[in-house]
Amino acid sequence: MKLIIAEKRSVAASIASALGATSRADGFYEGNNLLVSWCVGHLVSPMDAAGYDPCFRKWHFEDLPILPEPFRYVLTPGKEAAFENLRALMGRPDVDTIVNACDAGREGELIFRLVYEMAGCRKLVQRLWISSMEDSAIREGFSDLRPGADYEALYQSALCRQKADWLVGINATRLFSVLYHRTLNVGRVQTPTLAMLVERERKISQFQKEKYYVLRLEVNGAEAVSDKFTDSMEAERAAAACKESAVICNSVTREQKKEQPPKLYDLTTLQREANRLLGYTAKQTLDYAQSLYEKKLLTYPRTDSRYLTSDMAETASCAIHLAAKLPPFDSCSNFFPLVETMISDKDVSDHHAIIPTMEVEKADIKALPLGERNLFLLVCCKLLCVSAEPYVYEAVTATFDCGGQSFTAKGKQVLSDGWQDIDQTFRTFLKEAPEKAEVFPDFSEGRTYETAAPAVVEHFTQPPNAYTEDTLLSAMENAGKEDIPEDAERKGLGTPATRAAIIEKLVSAGFVERKGKSLIPTQDGISLISILPEPLTSPMLTAEWEQQLTEIAKGAASPDTFLDGIREMVRTLISNHSQVSEGGRMLFAPERESIGICPRCGKSVYEGKKNFACSDRSCGFVLWKDDRFWTSRKKVLTAKMAADLLKKGRILVKGMWSEKKGVTYDAAVLLDDTGEKYVHYKLEFQKKK
Repeated sequence: MKLIIAEKRSVAASIASALGATSRADGFYEGNNLLVSWCVGHLVSPMDAAGYDPCFRKWHFEDLPILPEPFRYVLTPGKEAAFENLRALMGRPDVDTIVNACDAGREGELIFRLVYEMAGCRKLVQRLWISSMEDSAIREGFSDLRPGADYEALYQSALCRQKADWLVGINATRLFSVLYHRTLNVGRVQTPTLAMLVERERKISQFQKEKYYVLRLEVNGAEAVSDKFTDSMEAERAAAACKESAVICNSVTREQKKEQPPKLYDLTTLQREANRLLGYTAKQTLDYAQSLYEKKLLTYPRTDSRYLTSDMAETASCAIHLAAKLPPFDSCSNFFPLVETMISDKDVSDHHAIIPTMEVEKADIKALPLGERNLFLLVCCKLLCVSAEPYVYEAVTATFDCGGQSFTAKGKQVLSDGWQDIDQTFRTFLKEAPEKAEVFPDFSEGRTYETAAPAVVEHFTQPPNAYTEDTLLSAMENAGKEDIPEDAERKGLGTPATRAAIIEKLVSAGFVERKGKSLIPTQDGISLISILPEPLTSPMLTAEWEQQLTEIAKGAASPDTFLDGIREMVRTLISNHSQVSEGGRMLFAPERESIGICPRCGKSVYEGKKNFACSDRSCGFVLWKDDRFWTSRKKVLTAKMAADLLKKGRILVKGMWSEKKGVTYDAAVLLDDTGEKYVHYKLEFQKKK
């Protein structure tokens, strides 16, 4: 009997249904000589540092670096029952083969193998490797199970990635947190991502806008524009010279251009366009795509390929015809789909591009939640666009002379809408205003045109735009590209599957905040990047890692050599950063709110642990919280009381204790500051009537 282990319960249910394991038991499905069960994500995790030595519970510089050997693993808290269920199933005497049906990728391999190893199982392992949750794809994949040993190198690659992230993350985070007295999360991918955001913010804040001018001239309904002027008077003189002059067309050039259809979606391009068109965050897009995958409506989303394999040509053709029947695409003009453009075996590694499945025919798309529905239609739109004809237009450039000044007008004449007809249909469906059809005049070379005097228009140079999730995902994908060899398989920061989580970690840690669609680094984020060494903020570190991990996954590099390099890097990091300046410590000091104005020097007074003191230390004004005046009366000087004393010079205090009489009383407390070392107080009692 085979035991199939999926990554999630919903996936296990789909596999069980497709393979005839229809009998439901506690924690698994059974039938057709199969057991089907599931993990709950990562059931086994690396042991926390404190598990190796209790002294690591507290963070001390003296304990660094922490370099466990061997690495140890523990059950993820809260998931013990799920693990015990799998261990019991693995141990059943009637089970002779374990099928790894976790997600077909590096992390899926890691999730399964850590459970398998923790359970102490030694039974035969086979691998189910599929890109779609359709019943037909599951059955086809199950009929062609691969030996688990074929994925040993992929597992070692995943294990190295996890260990390296632990070593750098634990040590770097503790190091800089201890030095700067603030929890500062440092990560191999998230830190260079934050560095890109900080650099963009620096360019925006330091940008010096420059004024320039252009002349705008209306010629026969088209707008012609001059070159830029940096001097307004020069622009005005040029406009004046044009006032009484005719406009002569010097040249008209026409060039037919084609915009080929786009490529299919990988996860990153799907996340980018969903952010731009639908306003979804990268995480929302991944969550929606994963849910659609589990509902069998989309193929596997965590892919970095934008092509299909040659054996999928018929499937793609069917998917295109099904998608074309869905509103709003059913209003598009008929076309003959071109499948060949989306086929490239050499550009597909683990998984092909994201496309709709055959389940579209049976599904009620309108019943999907709005987020999922819009994302699904976006994927359908892309598939239809890719299979359509090119967008063809004629680019027209006309140049004019007026008063000795040169003007240029540009326009285009659409010859064939092609794929853009489908794209525009979807945008209109999303309530986007359709682009106005351009009608460019038919200019003739040498002809003279009557026109009004040109207008002088003032412009300013613009700073770079803040990153959105769309542009940041693109930047992460292409980070360090110029320094990475052409043949490197993994480029940029992170993987399509992890980039969304990286952005969310930066936001939740308080290093980045969302302002509308923009991602803006906080002051803490800016400060963090300012203190970290270049290797931790550069995309080159993760690029180098990914290259080496790819080589390990191919069996062409040694895991031990890779990890030895990581350990040496950590040792060097610790030895090079042992202390910081006082100014450096203040980078992460919390912003303090003034409670009032010092009566002696007029500067701000702030609350400390034991007092309320003037910000100017030379002044010496202090209200002590444990002043004998208050403790003897069984009262605590609060921030509000101190603020009122500074503002009004007096406060009414009820229920003060009299040590002499053993009773409580109410009185006004007056601030009696004579400029001496200690501040004094006076009591004022209400006169009896």
